[in-house]
Amino acid sequence: MKRSLLHPKSTQEQENSSPSLKEVLRHFERCDDLIERKTPDADTTVLYFNHLVEEDKLERNLLGPLREKKEADINELFIEEQSAVGKKTAEVVDGILSGEAAVFWKNQTFLIDVYGPESRTVQSSETETVVSGPHDAFVETLGTNLSLIRRRIKSFDLKIEFFQAGTVTKTDVALLYMKGRAEEETVEEMKKRITSVKMDALFESTMLAQYIDDHPNSLFPQFLTTERPDLISSKLVDGKVVAMVDGSPSALMTPTSFFEFFASPDDFYQRWILSSATRLLRLVAFLITLTFTAFYVAVITYHYELIPEDLLLQIASSRAQVPFPPLVEALMMEFTIELLREAGARLPTKIGQTIGIVGGIVIGQAAVQAGIASGILLVTVAISAIASFVIPSYLMSTAIRVIRFGLIILAGFLGHFGLVAGLVFILIHLASLRNVRTSYMVPLTPLVLRDMLFTFIRGPYWARPKGAKEKYIK
Repeated sequence: MKRSLLHPKSTQEQENSSPSLKEVLRHFERCDDLIERKTPDADTTVLYFNHLVEEDKLERNLLGPLREKKEADINELFIEEQSAVGKKTAEVVDGILSGEAAVFWKNQTFLIDVYGPESRTVQSSETETVVSGPHDAFVETLGTNLSLIRRRIKSFDLKIEFFQAGTVTKTDVALLYMKGRAEEETVEEMKKRITSVKMDALFESTMLAQYIDDHPNSLFPQFLTTERPDLISSKLVDGKVVAMVDGSPSALMTPTSFFEFFASPDDFYQRWILSSATRLLRLVAFLITLTFTAFYVAVITYHYELIPEDLLLQIASSRAQVPFPPLVEALMMEFTIELLREAGARLPTKIGQTIGIVGGIVIGQAAVQAGIASGILLVTVAISAIASFVIPSYLMSTAIRVIRFGLIILAGFLGHFGLVAGLVFILIHLASLRNVRTSYMVPLTPLVLRDMLFTFIRGPYWARPKGAKEKYIK
């Protein structure tokens, strides 16, 4: 990875002179985890952080050879090993912080690459589970994540450029794209946005997305994030630009359209007819979770003439003991569902599942028996909650859950007019969004009939568009 220069608070004279051990140690005052090892026979001093280096590599490439070689042979050692000469204090300090070992010998300073901290092994993703297809997922080590991509795309057209973000953390950010497939305007725009980020700390790719997206105040996510290397590889081949952050197990890609949040990696590993049916089911679930409860409130409050007579009698009987109007009743139950959902997500897995199931059954039954809510409303809220789980993207599902409360309030005050007005406002907002200067509603705006086949359904591979790419940049 590219090493960036640290900007120390030293004087210009110190920057222009060869770094000394005393100067470097001054930067690490009160850093008790810094290891300082001396080899009297070779007259050298080695500085490194023990938890940032690989012990076997350190012993094999540096400490072992130093004990065997005499002082006169030190130059030969550093010629043989992969090393860099540190000419400035800033370079040496930054190298140590990046997991290198600094060797001080006479008036010279060498940096040896022995980076190898402990990291999580490659495992299956817990948030993006699939039935078929690969089960490996990204981890928190950028080098490991890049290897998962390189293993799938064995092409020299895959370009990877490194940047840094965070004035304190100096986090490495990798920008990936396929030369000849990705739009040059998108690549240059992403480079410009990443280099212009001004923040103290960067720990996660979703943090980066919030700094570089076009509409930070919108509820809808504008960058698709994923932990799956197979999905990232597929998007790179399709001409997407990907950003990966060191320390983050997820990657973000652009340009992204609204409909991509309803696609799952499973779609590409099953027969196209089955995958198409499942994708359409997700779009239907999106409409259900967004409008079903609001539609119930509007019908019960203002438009009960739309309900069949037999069903109307049952609803009236169910609501006879409820002291609250439909709007208050619906908001209470939706709020309770969100509390259960959040409690289940924050608790340990086994306890969280128990809280979600038992809590929902007990509270729902108790609410009906106590006359706080009607049985019809509980069924409506439950269907809306289940439909929200069908959406593959957690960020999109969360945004829809928040918007649902606004539609319920509009429906409670204005009936169907308020519900339709809210949906029109959402549609106008979606049509106005841009993702790195690209329309968020592609291929609807602008209308590209050729791409419809792989947007609302997953068409057969032989019908996949090839050749020149359609430009959506405006």
